[in-house]
Amino acid sequence: MRDTVSHYFSSSAAAAGHDCRKSSSSSDNSFPGHNVSIKDVSSGADWNSQIGDGAKDPNGNNGRGTSETAETDSSGTGGMRDSLEGTGSAQNDLIHLKRRVGLFSGVALIVGTMIGSGIFVSPSGLLVRTGSIGVSFIIWMACGLLSLLGALAYAELGTMNTSSGAEWAYFMDAFGAWPAFLFSWVSTLVLKPSQMAIICLSFAQYAVEAFVAECDPPQTVVKMVAILAIVCILFVNCYSVNLGMAVQNVFTSAKLIAVLIVICGGAYKLFQGNTQHLQNAFSGPMPSMGAIATAFYTGLWAYDGWNNLNYVTEEIQNPSKNLPRSIIIGIPLVTLCYALINVSYLAAMSPTEMIESEAVAVTFGNRILGVMAWLMPLSVTISTFGSANGTLFAAGRLCFAASREGHLLDILSYVHVRRLTPAPGLIFHSLIASAMVLYGTIDSLIDFFSFTAWIFYGGAMLALIVMRYTKPNYPRPYKVPLIIPILVMVISGYLVVAPIIEKPQIEYLYAVMFIFAGLFFYVPFVHLGYHPKFMGNVTLFFQMLFEVVPTTTMNMFD
Repeated sequence: MRDTVSHYFSSSAAAAGHDCRKSSSSSDNSFPGHNVSIKDVSSGADWNSQIGDGAKDPNGNNGRGTSETAETDSSGTGGMRDSLEGTGSAQNDLIHLKRRVGLFSGVALIVGTMIGSGIFVSPSGLLVRTGSIGVSFIIWMACGLLSLLGALAYAELGTMNTSSGAEWAYFMDAFGAWPAFLFSWVSTLVLKPSQMAIICLSFAQYAVEAFVAECDPPQTVVKMVAILAIVCILFVNCYSVNLGMAVQNVFTSAKLIAVLIVICGGAYKLFQGNTQHLQNAFSGPMPSMGAIATAFYTGLWAYDGWNNLNYVTEEIQNPSKNLPRSIIIGIPLVTLCYALINVSYLAAMSPTEMIESEAVAVTFGNRILGVMAWLMPLSVTISTFGSANGTLFAAGRLCFAASREGHLLDILSYVHVRRLTPAPGLIFHSLIASAMVLYGTIDSLIDFFSFTAWIFYGGAMLALIVMRYTKPNYPRPYKVPLIIPILVMVISGYLVVAPIIEKPQIEYLYAVMFIFAGLFFYVPFVHLGYHPKFMGNVTLFFQMLFEVVPTTTMNMFD
């Protein structure tokens, strides 16, 4: 049935210059990203397609996209629409996600997802939990260093295995199917949607506050605006990869300008002699070890997104070079921005005022910018919108990679027949994020996200260490000293255990139980391979509805 639908779409898409045929050969269950045998239906010839740069189909065409620059059709018409949809692919090009993310877009994805709502929500939270300006500043720097070390370890993993999916792909290589499934289970249903929900709630809070001067904005309005933002971002990313990355590049550039405005404003106040809040930075009592761990949660939320580029490795041009380069450029840039922003805040307001302010950046703008104070809420909305766009861009690729291997619903691994975007995965994540927006709060979502995420970050470090011994001959274009993943793994263990010891809460138990609850679905549906008969009709319905087909590298579970 699925083959029939694919053939139907192939016929209609061929007229537009695409051969959307699905591979007629069944998979040998090889891991995505390695060589797979594809059979050319028209010629009957078998050929090996190396997934990655330089892969060619039987007609000599590149199997992956090659440029993030504008593409136009052969007639010279279509202009921007053709460029956004990426319809410049050669005829008989196979269905796949194309390599359109270059170095600039890679840096923009990292910086754009890291600098979002965190720096505008977290500064006061860090002060509350540490009780000290000096300690909070040290934690800001330590969070940046930890993110950089973790990202460098991920760079080795991402260049060793160039499949999309990040932790899911690395767990498959190192530990096998069931740990990878548990990650995709938790990340798809909780981590990525909650991350997007937090960012969109922050976006809506700042956007609505610009129109409400004398009272707090109604929560119903805030949540409706957040859902509207999710819908807009979903449309952008379903329409085309080029448009999604163009939005990311533009919004990242805009938010860096906003960060520069804050830094310049703080420098102006410092030149005026407003340094009293930076004096005696360590005068407060030292926080407990558990309080430091929860403070790290708050700070690390502001840095989260450092691993998002690993989710889209299959779409990066020359990933062995551009992945580590993007990390080395992006994360230190964000750390520097965060340090200077915190100094700027303290140059304009006291720690108590920062804690009492629900919108630190807006308060800062009111004191520094005068009649131009409206720039700050505008800057925050731009920043959070760009961050949410990058988050959904990466989240859809996790769905795509995991479901391609049979760990999630098959439909989530399909791509649009003309636009070559993983539309079903993007829609699925957006629906869950919208539900979290309706029923969650920012603070509760942040704590749950951080606790659960660092369990898997530590697992990724363990995967790297394990594969140094179990797969010593794997190609490693980029390699980090072994002490780096060991250090990050130890710190992640501390971040998971310390809050439980300091202040045990039933929510931590719920989080662990939810992780392992995935085994109740893994055993029958993945390990034993049971597939309800009605799922074929469900897949067919959504395939027709969304105009999507399987990729040529997809494993088959018919």
